[in-house]
Amino acid sequence: MSTTETRSNETVATTATTFAAAADLTSALIRAAIAHGEHEKRSGAEDPNWPDWYAAYMVAEQAGTELPI
Repeated sequence: MSTTETRSNETVATTATTFAAAADLTSALIRAAIAHGEHEKRSGAEDPNWPDWYAAYMVAEQAGTELPI
């Protein structure tokens, strides 16, 4: 779902990340987990900020924008 807001002469597009069902969220989390595993392999280290990475991945995936690597 996309909306557009206008703030002080500036138009900002906002996108809400939503899931129609728990199964959709589960699938998104699994895809993020797999991608994050690859991210950690490339970096050679565990990522203590994995929740932020998962969130960024899931939002980008749903918005159709570039995914984090």
